[in-house]
Amino acid sequence: MPESKPKLRLSVLDQSPVIAGHSARDALAATVELAQAADALGYTRYWCAEHHGLRGVCNPAPEVMLARLGSVTRRIRLGSGGVMLPYYSPFKVAEQFRMLEGLFPGRIDLGVGRAPGGDLRTAQAVAMGDYNRGDHFAEQVQDLSWLLRGEVPPGHIAEGVVLQPEIDTRPELWVLGSSDYGGALAARLGLRFAFAHFINPHMGHAVARHYREDFAPAYDARPYSAAAIFVICADTEAEAAALERAVDLRRLQMAYGVNAPIPSLEQAAQHEPTERDRLIVERERPRTICGTPEQVAQRMLDLRERFQADELVVLSVAASYAARLRTYELLAQAFDLSAD
Repeated sequence: MPESKPKLRLSVLDQSPVIAGHSARDALAATVELAQAADALGYTRYWCAEHHGLRGVCNPAPEVMLARLGSVTRRIRLGSGGVMLPYYSPFKVAEQFRMLEGLFPGRIDLGVGRAPGGDLRTAQAVAMGDYNRGDHFAEQVQDLSWLLRGEVPPGHIAEGVVLQPEIDTRPELWVLGSSDYGGALAARLGLRFAFAHFINPHMGHAVARHYREDFAPAYDARPYSAAAIFVICADTEAEAAALERAVDLRRLQMAYGVNAPIPSLEQAAQHEPTERDRLIVERERPRTICGTPEQVAQRMLDLRERFQADELVVLSVAASYAARLRTYELLAQAFDLSAD
């Protein structure tokens, strides 16, 4: 009998990367293509990230993109990974995602984070000089929970205000984070939680454990957690190594404050690293899981076990859109995903 493949619930996080030699329109078209592929391959959900002022990623409005993706997919859940809530009115965000839920019932996730999604100068521009650095994030998330449940307390500014559209379902509400703050907040408010291992690879398992232990039922009845991870999967070790070198160069650009598109394979091959570059790459490499399907699958299973995660959310930024798509195809094969 053939050996059974390991089972794992997998989802997608997409930053709409702009690869060197391509335009933002190319990147947006690739997002639509990847979402359709993920829908067909059996991924659980497809999240779009919010960023501002960066030449390497080009989606500042996930709620707009989600409306497009909902119209060209069949079954996959769609969500923000996430909306940078300090910029916005919780009431308006609740309206936007109830609208999406009204259009695509039972398929919408609202993931929120407190990071600026860009540098602080850009954040001040987005917020018209009033960016609060996440100082009121906890209160904003609490407001979202009340608004989406229809349980605004007496004396609240939205008491008695009709939240449209009036529908009988609600989005899943997630807190996204890369520290113990997000996990503790999600546990206190009874929300789902996703830890960004692709940002911070060192403490997520402990944060996830405390989240489960401290969870107080509210918006959701029981804890549910995900680990968001960065994966490059290729057919051969040589191809995977070449793609990882492009990621290394991207992270060097970020470390040095270079605002540029995602490096191509050619740019990565031509780059001659300095000793300082090598130290930075060594520091950043734990954020990446890279290799052939067999190599990557085992590391993913080990990480899921360490996190005791209910699912893994996979971010892949590669030196070509074809290579990025191939990562998700190979993972779907490795874990025997099925859209049915």
